[in-house]
Amino acid sequence: MHRYDFQLHRSAECGLDYYRGAMGQSALLDDPLRQSSGRFLGKNLGRKIAARAPTTISFPMMKTLRTALLASFALVAALSARSETVPPTPAPEWKLKDVEGKVVSSADFKGKVVVIDFWATWCPPCVAEIPGYIALQKKYGKDGLVIVGISLDQKGPSVVKPFMAKMGINYSIVMADEDTPAAFGGVEAIPTTFIIDRAGMIRDRKLGAEPVESYEQRLLVYLQK
Repeated sequence: MHRYDFQLHRSAECGLDYYRGAMGQSALLDDPLRQSSGRFLGKNLGRKIAARAPTTISFPMMKTLRTALLASFALVAALSARSETVPPTPAPEWKLKDVEGKVVSSADFKGKVVVIDFWATWCPPCVAEIPGYIALQKKYGKDGLVIVGISLDQKGPSVVKPFMAKMGINYSIVMADEDTPAAFGGVEAIPTTFIIDRAGMIRDRKLGAEPVESYEQRLLVYLQK
């Protein structure tokens, strides 16, 4: 069995250290977003959160660590997401496989308003947002909305496919590769979500879970254009 090394990074929004998996990349400790996340969480918990060096662990340790960290989700999932409009930037092109092994490409969605959501089945804030995404896809699909969930589950389709059936997911789910998170500027926490307008430009970035009502209002800005 192939052995992966993981880089864990503190995630204020998701409540656990997000694993880098085979991506082989590390977040910079002086990254302003990471520092801001630490201050944000520290403020809400009434204590200071200090940045620390990434920790490398092996795949067999992931299950135990993930279980131990789940208790922190309940607290941080209730904190506000970091959402921001970003300067229009060309969205990266990508080709990824869905849970059936079919290749799905960013080119398939030209002229659409696309939501790209980096998530995992074991991330409670990610899961909490899914019913909202289902409702948005059902409501605005006819208006050109396409939601694409990019799963970071290391166990692959064997875990994601039954999860999709259980949740009744009605939008595209594809499996992440080594390059796509980096192409989007790096994904340091999940859920991390992008809005891409009809011209193929990234217009909005969100870290953490957000009520569907407020996210819908930001989507409408681009759906109505």
